[in-house]
Amino acid sequence: MIELWGKAYTPADLRQRVGDMSQLAGVQPFELTDGPERGCRGVRLYNAAGLDVTVMTERGLSVTALSYRGVPLPFISSVGSVFPAYTDGRGLGWLRTWPGGFLTPCGLTQVGSPGMDGGEELGQHGRVASLPARNVNWGGRWQGDEYDVWVEGTVRETAVFGENLALTRRLWMRLGEPRFWIEDRVENRGFSATPHMFLQHINLGFPLVDTTARLELPERVTEPRDDAARPGLNQCCEFGAPTAGYREQVFYHDLRPDAQGQVFARLVNPAFNGGHGLGVCLRYARADFPILVEWKMMGEGLYVVGLEPANCHVEGRVRERERGSLVMLAPQETRLYRLEVELSTSL
Repeated sequence: MIELWGKAYTPADLRQRVGDMSQLAGVQPFELTDGPERGCRGVRLYNAAGLDVTVMTERGLSVTALSYRGVPLPFISSVGSVFPAYTDGRGLGWLRTWPGGFLTPCGLTQVGSPGMDGGEELGQHGRVASLPARNVNWGGRWQGDEYDVWVEGTVRETAVFGENLALTRRLWMRLGEPRFWIEDRVENRGFSATPHMFLQHINLGFPLVDTTARLELPERVTEPRDDAARPGLNQCCEFGAPTAGYREQVFYHDLRPDAQGQVFARLVNPAFNGGHGLGVCLRYARADFPILVEWKMMGEGLYVVGLEPANCHVEGRVRERERGSLVMLAPQETRLYRLEVELSTSL
């Protein structure tokens, strides 16, 4: 049985009531046509629970727009979903083509601050989010008594005489649930060990982020990234109004897992819409992402909270190697990452 709008339905009930299942849940491909976004393709997924998710297949299968029951959740930057050909991978050039959005994959061999490593220039947050996916497919289907819609594809980060990595991403949701799942499989298809840094750059914005919002975490140990963040350590789970000249603060959370090895991070605003509340909850295995990076940016026009499950810190590959925590993928090795995102409100 599937619960929809306070009533239970069998698959047969629903088939009798619609001409096509896309009336209740579906996937729609599209292509942007204006300005620097022209040629950028994506797919929109939606369901009867009120989820509406946009995946940009030209940009590493990033999740840009996301709304729940008509309420937008992510921070959207001023640059838009720029076509990958305009990407500047040097230094901080990543920021000139970063659309913000709900989730940007960062990596696959470099995350965080730019720098030089063995003569290789490493830009901010790596290359994966500026690479178009291959073998993209999408659809909807019944699986037993559940109806799922999904999109999947593969992004190759590779170079002659360099790394040969593939990220295969699948995002799916069910017909009547306010949640979706992302499964990422990273493969070293080469024959040399390769650095592997991977971070899910999740960016939450207004109206979820406001002065009445709070970050809820399990038992944890938290460290500031640098001296700029240190004064805000005790207020890292609280948020103020947009502030002129605000300097970003970044924190590293080591979360205590439950008996199944899972952790959660929940950003909630209980005062939203007259007390109806609004929230986003992330769940994942701590073994996959041992660090939760929090990016707290309370600036004017840059009013965003980043919740970023990661297998690394965000100070760049050289610093990660110096820490002794740089992950290396052996030849032909595969790593699997899974993330569950649940939305909540009583609108």
